[in-house]
Amino acid sequence: MTESSSGESRNGGKHYGGAPGVGVIDFPSLPQGTREAVVPIKSVDGIASRGSLYMRGAEKTVVCFSHPRGDMSRHYAVPALVEGGFAAYGHQCRGLNNDVDCEHEKLLLDLASAFRYLLDNHGFERLVLLGNSGGGSLLSFYQQQATLTPPSRLIDTAAGEPCDLNGLDMPRADGLILLGVHPGEGAFMMDCIDPSVIDEADPLSIDPSLDMYNPANGYSTPPKSSHYSPEFLSRYREAQRGRVARLDARARGWIGGQARFKKMMSDPTFGRLSLPERSYIARRAAVGHYMIIYRTEANPAYCDLALHAWKSTREVGSIIGPNPELLNYGPGGFARYLTPRAWLSSWSGLSTRANIRGCLPTVQEPLLIVSYTSDGGCYPDDNQAQLDVCVSSDKTIEFVPADHYGRPFIERDRAMAIIVNWLRPRFPH
Repeated sequence: MTESSSGESRNGGKHYGGAPGVGVIDFPSLPQGTREAVVPIKSVDGIASRGSLYMRGAEKTVVCFSHPRGDMSRHYAVPALVEGGFAAYGHQCRGLNNDVDCEHEKLLLDLASAFRYLLDNHGFERLVLLGNSGGGSLLSFYQQQATLTPPSRLIDTAAGEPCDLNGLDMPRADGLILLGVHPGEGAFMMDCIDPSVIDEADPLSIDPSLDMYNPANGYSTPPKSSHYSPEFLSRYREAQRGRVARLDARARGWIGGQARFKKMMSDPTFGRLSLPERSYIARRAAVGHYMIIYRTEANPAYCDLALHAWKSTREVGSIIGPNPELLNYGPGGFARYLTPRAWLSSWSGLSTRANIRGCLPTVQEPLLIVSYTSDGGCYPDDNQAQLDVCVSSDKTIEFVPADHYGRPFIERDRAMAIIVNWLRPRFPH
C-alpha cells in the first residue's frame, strides 16, 4: 500500500502506516482539526517527564501509551484513535531512550502523575491504557497496583529500596489494550539470555553443549528452521534460569555492599573518623556499579519455528533482525548495560514485578489483546495465556498477521480498526 503525505492510500481509504522519513512507531499525519499539546509532568519524587496529547475537543475518553524506554509519544495508533473520537496521550517516562537505570516501580510515579493531570485538567471521564511491546507489562503493572487497595500496594523496588505506592494517587484505568506484547522485559530476557556464557567478563566465552547456535545441538543457518530436541531445550531453559539467578546475586551483592557503607555514614561515630577513613567509606557508599550483560539474543524460538507455533505466521529471526546469531554477539541488544537496580526491576525474570501474566489476575476492567502473529519475539500462545489469566468478564483477543511493528501496513490498519471498534461500544463519546 502506497501512502501520500495526507495519509490517503491508493484505494482512497485512510491508513496510518509508514511514509518516507517516518519511523515504524510513528505516524505521517494527523486527522484534520487535531490539536497537539506537550504536557509537562512532575512526579511525587520531583522527577520531570512529559507527554504529548492529541485531541479534537470534547472527547470523554483518553487512550494512554507509554513504554519503559521507547518513545510512544507519536505512536502509530494516535491518528486512528483521534479519527474514532478518542483523545490519545503518549507519555515519555524518565527512562526515555535509556533504560540503564530504569526501575519499573519508579515509572509508576510518572504515570500516576500524568494520568491524574489528564483527568483533572482536560475533562476526561474515562482512561484507557494501551500497551505496545514492553509497554504492555509496564501498563499492566500500573493497573495492577492502581487496582490494589492501600496498604496492599508495593512499598519497595525490586532491589528492596523504599518506593511506597500506598500513598500515591493512582487513577485506575477503565480499560486495558495490549498490542503486540511480550510477557514483560524480565520474562522476555529469561527466554533470550544466552546460557552458554561461562565468563561474564568475556563475550566469547562458551559452553558448546549449551550453544543454541551449535549445529550439534540442532541449529541450522537461517532462513532454514532449526530443530532442538526436548532434552536440549530442558537443559537450556534450566541453564538460562541459572544465569539469571547468578546475575541477580551479583546485583544484590553490589546493592547490599553500598547499603552497608551508607549505614556507616549515618552512624554518629562517622564524623569522628579520620579524613582518609571517611573518604574510604563515602566513596563506597556513592559508587555506581554497572552490569555488562553479553549475549541476550538467544531464544531457541527465534530459530526453531516448531516452538510457539500455535497461530504463528512468523519467519526465522527475532524482533531485531533475521540473523540472531550475529546479533547475539553484536554490541547492541537488550539489557546490555545496566545498573544493578535496573537489572532487578526491569530485566531479571526472577526479580521483576512487571510481568503481564503476574499482573492480569487482578485486572477486572475490559481487556483487548491484539496479537501480531508474524512477530519474531511476541507469540500468540503467550498472548492467549495472558488472556486466560485475566479475571475480567469482558476480555477479547484478536489475531492479525503482522510483524512486531504492525507491518505490512495494511494489517496495521486492520489492527487499528479492531481497537477503535472495540472501544466505541464500551466508551461511547
